[in-house]
Amino acid sequence: MGAASGTTPSHISDIVGEGGHVYCVEFASRSMRDLVNNVAAYRLNMSPFLEDARFPEKYVAFISGKVDCIYCDIAQPEQAKVLADNADIFLKSLGWIILTVKAQSIDVTKNPAEIYQQEAEVLKKRGFRIKEIVGLEPFDKAHAMILAHR
Repeated sequence: MGAASGTTPSHISDIVGEGGHVYCVEFASRSMRDLVNNVAAYRLNMSPFLEDARFPEKYVAFISGKVDCIYCDIAQPEQAKVLADNADIFLKSLGWIILTVKAQSIDVTKNPAEIYQQEAEVLKKRGFRIKEIVGLEPFDKAHAMILAHR
């Protein structure tokens, strides 16, 4: 979720290879155009959807079965909730999630470390076990990645 123009989805496509499949959810038309024309057109294991990740019911019919992992990189409030809502529908029972937390998209007045913990708590309450939280500074200011599983 949050496929943007396709840089990260292209790497995930390489990782899963021909035996896997990458479903790409993006709501910005311009980014979707770049994703489709520059990335998905050359990768048979990618399916892009122009949808809002907050509403997984809009694209559930296009995803066959459950997935092993969900990667979420969205710039909006309630990032962990959006990921957990999608995981409830699409994630296998022993599946993994990776959440890129963009603290300033959630609350610019709080310390980013507080936001990371807040989002991790949302995931815990939704049944996830947090494996690791990694701050991404100095590469990305006020960003962290959370790795978790059910």
